[in-house]
Amino acid sequence: MEEIMIYTSEESERAAILQVARGMLAAARTAPKACGIDNIETLILDGAEKDKLADVMRKIGEEEDFPTFIRDAGNVDNSSCVALLAVRNSPIGLKSCGLCGFGNCAGATKAGASCNFNVTDLGIATGSAAAMAADNRIDNRIMWTAGTAAIRMGLFSEKVRVCYGIPLSARGKSVYYDRG
Repeated sequence: MEEIMIYTSEESERAAILQVARGMLAAARTAPKACGIDNIETLILDGAEKDKLADVMRKIGEEEDFPTFIRDAGNVDNSSCVALLAVRNSPIGLKSCGLCGFGNCAGATKAGASCNFNVTDLGIATGSAAAMAADNRIDNRIMWTAGTAAIRMGLFSEKVRVCYGIPLSARGKSVYYDRG
C-alpha cells in the first residue's frame, strides 16, 4: 500500500524556490560569454548565511549612511534564499579594445580597471538568471547592494569585483515592490 504524504504550502514553496535558484545558477552558467571565456562565480545562500548577508547589508547602510542597503536588507530578510552571481576580473587580452577606457587590456590591468567584457557577461548572466525565476513565477529583484555585501564578506575569489544578489520569494504579494 502506498504511503500518503502531505506537503504543506510552506514546504512546497521553499522546495520550489530552491529548485528555481539552482536553475538560475545553471542559466547564468550557460548564458553567452564574450570570446567564450567564463569568469562567472555563483552561490546560493539561505538560512543563517542569508541572515548574515542581510546583517552585513544593514551594517554597510548604517556605517556609510546609505539607506538603500538597509531597505534591501529587509527584503533579504523576507526572502527564502539569495542567488549570488559574480564575475572575476580577468581582461581577455585584446591589444586594442579600449572599452574599459584604458586603451587595451594591459592598460586596464595597470590602472586596476574592470574589464568591460567581464562586467557585460555578468549582466547577461544576471538577466538570464532573473528570467529563469520570473519564468517560474518566483518573485525576485536584482540587488547590487546584496552583491556588494557578499564581496565584503569574502564569499568569492579575490578576483571578484562585481556581484549582484537576487533574493527569491513566493508570497501572496511581492516583497520587492511597494517597499517604501
